Amino acid sequence: MNSLLVTGGAGFIGSNFIRYFLNAHPGVRLVNFDKLTYAGNPENLADLQDHREYIFVQGDICDRDAVQGAMKKYAVDAVIHFAAESHVDRSIQGAAVFVTTNVLGTQVLLDVAREMRVLRFVHVSTDEVYGSLGASGKFTEATSLHPNSPYAASKAGSDLLVLAAAHTFGFPAIVTRCSNNYGPYQFPEKLIPLMIANASDDKPLPVYGEGLNIRDWLYVIDHCTALDAVLERGTIGEVYNIGGNNEWKNIDIVRLLLATLGKPESLITFVKDRPGHDLRYAIDASKIMTELHWKPSVTFEEGLAKTVEWYRTHESWWRRIISGAYQEYYQQQYHGN
Repeated sequence: MNSLLVTGGAGFIGSNFIRYFLNAHPGVRLVNFDKLTYAGNPENLADLQDHREYIFVQGDICDRDAVQGAMKKYAVDAVIHFAAESHVDRSIQGAAVFVTTNVLGTQVLLDVAREMRVLRFVHVSTDEVYGSLGASGKFTEATSLHPNSPYAASKAGSDLLVLAAAHTFGFPAIVTRCSNNYGPYQFPEKLIPLMIANASDDKPLPVYGEGLNIRDWLYVIDHCTALDAVLERGTIGEVYNIGGNNEWKNIDIVRLLLATLGKPESLITFVKDRPGHDLRYAIDASKIMTELHWKPSVTFEEGLAKTVEWYRTHESWWRRIISGAYQEYYQQQYHGN
């Protein structure tokens, strides 16, 4: 592999992966292809602008000419596909953009990557495609898909297109499905950064229902190392679950954050549950652990402490996002006004 295209690299997981990958693989060119929607923040990678192996290309994965142009210009021979509309609440408010980006955009990438005869194509998906678990059991790669939100349905559709390309055309594609990520650079609409930001200002912390929904949590850098292993050693046409074996109720996470921040639990405000809210997710990651010799290295307590400290020391970053000021940086950096 000489040239890797990363879609959605200005987002939360993508920007963490780019930092990790450039450090782990010197000599490999990395092309960040990102549309820069509301969650794609160029400030996340501002310090890499002069890195000799990093290239930023603003583009939409639904734009075939833009995708083809970037792949040809930089002789891309591998792709890791993060780009997606990813917020469940937003998908409930309006599903069309999720179908357009997550399904049609993925097919555009597949078509162009096949033409370019890339050597590897890793599609980054989510455990939400499996639906909701009961009180016991875990999702395995053989679990039937049962997406319950428009977002999850769009990701399930893109997963199936990727696997169909591998089966029908022998295309060198692999699908990964991860549990909830947390860590630096996460857009403050997701649970952990939202609670940190609100608690910092003594604002109410909105918790859906009674806060009893359970998720498996994975520190973002552990996810990056897993994706690297899949990119290098994963079996073509396979699915790999990536999880932290780390289940927490939402309310317990919120209480732990408040204790860490030295804030009172009286800030917790229970709000009406969102429609179709899945009760529990849990990932069985034994396949990737056994076949690719990967395992998470950061405990939730360690990762949460790191995350809280990062948001404490990068307060200006999340405040600029909340205020919308980060978009001014984008205008100045890429449009000169």
